[in-house]
Amino acid sequence: MLLRTRGIPLNFEADLVGRVTRNPDKLDELSFLLVDQEPVRTVPGPYLGMLTKQASVDDSYTQSVIYRVPTLDHLAEGDIVSVSQDGNINTLYRVNSPHNTLLATERCNSNCLMCSQPPKDKDDINRLFDVHQKLIPLIPKDCDELGISGGEPTLMGNHFFTLLEQLQEHLPQTEIHILTNGRTFAWNHVAERLARMNYSRVMLGIPVYSDYYQEHDHIVQAPNAFNQTILGLHNLARYNQRIEIRVVLHKLSIPRLVKLAKYIYKNLPFAEHVTFMGLEYVGYTPHNIDKLWIDPYDYMDELGEAVEFLAVRGMNVSIYNTQLCIMPEPLWKYARKSISDWKNSFLPECTRCARLEECGGLFTWNLKKPSQHIQPF
Repeated sequence: MLLRTRGIPLNFEADLVGRVTRNPDKLDELSFLLVDQEPVRTVPGPYLGMLTKQASVDDSYTQSVIYRVPTLDHLAEGDIVSVSQDGNINTLYRVNSPHNTLLATERCNSNCLMCSQPPKDKDDINRLFDVHQKLIPLIPKDCDELGISGGEPTLMGNHFFTLLEQLQEHLPQTEIHILTNGRTFAWNHVAERLARMNYSRVMLGIPVYSDYYQEHDHIVQAPNAFNQTILGLHNLARYNQRIEIRVVLHKLSIPRLVKLAKYIYKNLPFAEHVTFMGLEYVGYTPHNIDKLWIDPYDYMDELGEAVEFLAVRGMNVSIYNTQLCIMPEPLWKYARKSISDWKNSFLPECTRCARLEECGGLFTWNLKKPSQHIQPF
C-alpha cells in the first residue's frame, strides 16, 4: 500500500500538516485540495495548498502547490498528510484504517537481531515531534486505537510525556498502544511520571525474549538490557500501568520458550496480555536469517505448551502473525488477525482456502520467506 509520494513544489515555504479533500467547499485553513485531472486554477479561500497530478503549473500561479504527483488515488477524503518543502507527501493518518501509528523516532538504545525497522543514528526527535503536534488535533475524535512506535519512543525524553498529554487532551477515548523495550522505565522516576498522568488508555507493549539474561541481551544486542527491562516492568507494575509482554518466535527464542512462559507466570503475572509473534522477514532479519529462521510449523509443540501453560493459569494469551493452516486446531482460539492492513498479504494458494476470512495471513515481505507448510483448507 502506498503511503508516500512526491511531486514538484511551488510556493511552499514550510513543512505543513493537514487533511485532504477533493471538495473545494470543504476547504479550511488546515486542509489540502486534491486535484486529479482538472487544470490547476486559483481556488479562493484559506487553505494549505493544492496537490495535483497535473504535469505543469503556470509560472504566475501564486498559491502553494505540489504538481506532477504520480498518483493521489491512495488518499481518501479526510486522510491527514504532511507535505514537505521538497515535495514529499507522507500519509500520516488514514481515516478508513484501524491501523494508524505515530513514529516517535528512528533512534533506539537496542539493536535487535530481527528488528523490522533498524534504528538510524540521526536526531529526528524534534522534527517528528513537531509533525505530531500538528497531526494530533486533526485526528478524528472517534479514533478507536492509535499506536506509538519507533525506534524507542521513550528516547524522546520530555517530548514523550508532552506527546501523551496532547493525546490525552485531544483523544481521551482512544486506546494508545506504545511499543517500547521498557528499559527506560528501570528508572523509577520515569515510571512514576507516567503513572502521575493517570492515563488508563495507555498500554505498553514490551518484549521479553528469554528467561535467561544472556540470551535476551544477545537477541537485543545490548548488555544489561534484560535486567533493565525486568526492572522497568516491575516499576510499571508498581504504579499499576497496563503491560503487554511480546515474544518474537525464532530459532534463538524457541529453545527456552516454555521456560520463558513459566518465568512470565512466576515473575510477571501482572501482564494484561502476552503475545507470541511470528518473525517478520524485513529489516535486519534477512541479514541474520541463518541465526533466526525456523519454519513456524516446526515450533508448534513448544508454542502450544507455552501458550497453554499461561492460558490455563488465567493469563490472556494471543498468537500473532501466524497462519491457521500451520497451527494445530487447539491453538486457533489464540490466533489473532494482527497484521496491519497496509502490510497484510496472502500467498496465491491462499485464495482457494475455505478459511481465508478467518486467517491473519502474512506480512507482505514474508511472501519471500513463508512456511513450507502453508496449504489451503
